[in-house]
Amino acid sequence: MNENIADQTPVAEAPRAAARRAEPARLGIVLVNWKRPADTIECLESVFRSSIPVRVVVVDNDSGDDSLDKIAAWAAGHLPATPTNPEMARFSQPALPKPIRTNRLAAADISGVAGRSDVPLTLVEAGGNLGFAGGNNLGLRLLLADPRIDYFWLLNNDTVIEASAAAALVSRMAATHNIGMCGTVVRFYHHPDMLQALNGHRFSVWTGQSRGIGARESASLPFDPARVAAETDFVLGASLAASRSFLETIGPMNESYFLYYEEIDWAKRGENRYVIGFAQGATVYHKEGGSIGSSGVPGARSDMSDYWLTRSRLAFIRRHWPLLLPWHWIVSLGLVARRLLRRQPRKAMAIMRALFGVKY
Repeated sequence: MNENIADQTPVAEAPRAAARRAEPARLGIVLVNWKRPADTIECLESVFRSSIPVRVVVVDNDSGDDSLDKIAAWAAGHLPATPTNPEMARFSQPALPKPIRTNRLAAADISGVAGRSDVPLTLVEAGGNLGFAGGNNLGLRLLLADPRIDYFWLLNNDTVIEASAAAALVSRMAATHNIGMCGTVVRFYHHPDMLQALNGHRFSVWTGQSRGIGARESASLPFDPARVAAETDFVLGASLAASRSFLETIGPMNESYFLYYEEIDWAKRGENRYVIGFAQGATVYHKEGGSIGSSGVPGARSDMSDYWLTRSRLAFIRRHWPLLLPWHWIVSLGLVARRLLRRQPRKAMAIMRALFGVKY
């Protein structure tokens, strides 16, 4: 059965949340920001309402819009979080007590920083656009230096989380033998009664495409958590946790993908050594594709999204199933034809550029 129950904890408990931030954290959270500081601030307001202490690293991928200054202003209490969906105001309003103690680092400074830290929020300037994998890896490198952190949660910055989600995630991972990765319930932020995915996706090697488990179904429908975990080929990157053992053994995400397929490549590398868990009691709400124009709606993806989906799919197939690469060229040409039939010549050209390795 679906054991997920929406957390209705009132923000009257905010002083206790502030006290929790002073405790050592077992869970480290990484958010990657790119030109969407308002989303990141709203996410942070929800994250720091967690019922357990967390340590958070925000990596800015060279936004060029003073994103970290705005996030620092929020942490100091000078800038409010503003929900883009009034239904979701309970995650960010009224505001948490401020200031929230914050460090600010450049990427080059990370190697010289001591691991243990009682500062709950660290802001990191990446110094360039490192992509999804590179930005998250930078945050993971900082958190891995803290020996008190056992679990690492990669959250998209355009999410908000239930106050009980962090504790439910840690509880599931601690109770699952040989846990490598773990996901959560992910609902759509603008349609909170609809699922984006339960835990993650099933993947087809023939199409190179995947579909979220339970995607676009009602969030009120019952499900079998054990079956969901067993059917998960990879955890959705919008809410992806990993254990310290997994990170230290398998290593970080492959940064050559830049966007897309990092999660399934990571899962593929660890599939024979670790299991995938599912924290069915943890719920995340995702705005989906705010930064780069991803979309689960046919025809609604951006040119940039089509480009990187094609390029990363071919790289993934080349790495793990090289004999299928000619077939995936045919699949890609079929996608070009489909874009042309839809009168989307720019998207067709983006896919062609990816096929021939031309920069976007």
